[in-house]
This record gives sequence, C-alpha cells and structure tokens, in this order.
Amino acid sequence: MKFIVGTRGSKLSRIQTQHFLDELKRVYPKDEFELKIIKTLGDTEHSKPLFTIDSQGIFEKEIDQALVNEEVDFAVASLKDVPTVEIADTVVAAVPKRASPCDVLISKNNIHLKDLPKNAVIGTGSLRRLAQVKNLRPDIEVKPIRGNVDTRVQKVKKGEVDGIIVAEAGLQRMGLDAQITERFSLDLFPSAPGQGALAVVTRKNDEETIKFLRVIEHPQTRAEVTAERSLMKQLGGGCRVPIGAVGKAEAGSLSLRGVMFTLDGQNKIEASATGKIDEAELLGKQVAESLVQQGAKDIELKWREKYGAW
Repeated sequence: MKFIVGTRGSKLSRIQTQHFLDELKRVYPKDEFELKIIKTLGDTEHSKPLFTIDSQGIFEKEIDQALVNEEVDFAVASLKDVPTVEIADTVVAAVPKRASPCDVLISKNNIHLKDLPKNAVIGTGSLRRLAQVKNLRPDIEVKPIRGNVDTRVQKVKKGEVDGIIVAEAGLQRMGLDAQITERFSLDLFPSAPGQGALAVVTRKNDEETIKFLRVIEHPQTRAEVTAERSLMKQLGGGCRVPIGAVGKAEAGSLSLRGVMFTLDGQNKIEASATGKIDEAELLGKQVAESLVQQGAKDIELKWREKYGAW
C-alpha cells in the first residue's frame, strides 16, 4: 500500500517524521510512504511569541483538517503540540517510544546556568522555561525568541543572546548533541507535558490505518504522556500557563509529578502521585486536584492576565 503522510515543513518536523517512517518500514518493508508538507499557523506567524497567538493547536489545526479532508492518511507531530482537547474526527493512533524529555542549555563559551553573569540574556519561546530560569536565577533576563532549532543556535553564536534553552530531543534528532552546554535534570527543570514524544494522528473512522500504526505503539510512553496531558487538561494549561509534568512508567507502576511556578518564578507548588500503569488518566486528575488545593487556579489566573507582556 501507499500512504500519504502529513508533516510540518520545518527541518526538525521532517527529520522526526522520517525517523518514524524508518521504524515503520522495518515492520512493513513493502509499503510506500509519500510526505506531504502542511503549513500551520505556527509556521506562518513569526512576528510574535507563540503564547500570544490567540488560537489553540497552532501547529496542529491544519494537519487535522488535512486528515479530515483525506488529503493525508496519517500525520506525525510533536505530542506537546497536540491539544489535550479531543478532536471529533481525529485520534492519536500511536505513540512511539519517547526520546529524552529533558531541557538543555546552549550558551556562549559553554557556561552553565549557575555560572552565567548577572543580567545575562537567555532566549526561549516557552513561559514554563522562563519561570524555571527565574526560579533558579532571578537576576537573569529572559527574552522571547522564535525560529527553528538551527536559527536559535545561531542566535547564541552571533551573540544575540547569551544562551538558549531548548528540548534535548530536538537536538538529538537533528544530530546537534555536541552543541549542548548543560542538560537539566527533571527534578530541577520539569519538562512540558508530552515533551520528547511523537504523536501519530489519523482519522477516527479509519480502523485499518489505526491498526497499521499501532505496531509502533510504546505502552510505557503512552501511559506517561497520558498522565502528563491529563494533568494539563484538568488545570486548563497550555503555552500560556507554565506547567511542568513528569510521568515515569516502570514495571507496571506509573508515577507523576506536577509543578507550577508563580508569575515571578520565585515560588512554586508541586504534587505527585503513584498508581498502576493503566490508571494514567486518573493519576493526572489526582495530581491536578492536589495542585488546585494549593492555589493552582490563582496562579493560572495571574499568568493568563500577564501572558503577552514580556
């Protein structure tokens, strides 16, 4: 069979889509796959930070529409870009094994975060990373930046910023590991829900394609990201509300830790829970409820009032 596969046009998107297709070809060597590039709002709107764009699913909405219109058979996306609100006609058919969920620092002269000079400038497109940097180094300036991974790395080399914080998984997939100055532990720097994982999306009514894709499903990763995304959904989070979520599945057990930072980054609330691997959705709700009891809704309100004022 021949499949038309949707993907965003960025270098990283094409690389990670091809990586998934290489895995699929090992299982289905006789099938053919043709890439179709889909431009999304997030790709075409470059003038402002992502969190100020008044639309959900800015990297996913056009992909879902291409699926519904049967322009593509399935699509590969970064799971953290897929909205937690379920789309009526599409489904995440498979979640492959996750790459690193960690964040990393790339800085001038390979200086670690704790050793950067006062008033150094860190670039990021994420409010979560802004809050985490401010929590660790309140004296550092955090600047919103856009662009693909290569573009962001060049901003460091050109001296436009003293450093950038990006996802380790993207650097690994692009073969840019050597650029990393510092890898942050998940205890110190909890990642975004679903970070490092891919989502393979298709039409809900296409049972044949769903079954075809499920061979690449990684149950432990699915459990981890389901718990993380359940937490985010319960709190109403997204790119405008910085939530760190770390799920870990081992030997039939699943743990989840959730973290929210205050607007100035100086304080945080956190909660954790452990359950069975098939209780991922419930675990997310439990951790979310614990955070709500600690004031998560008030913190969220302040972030939403401030979201565009960098």
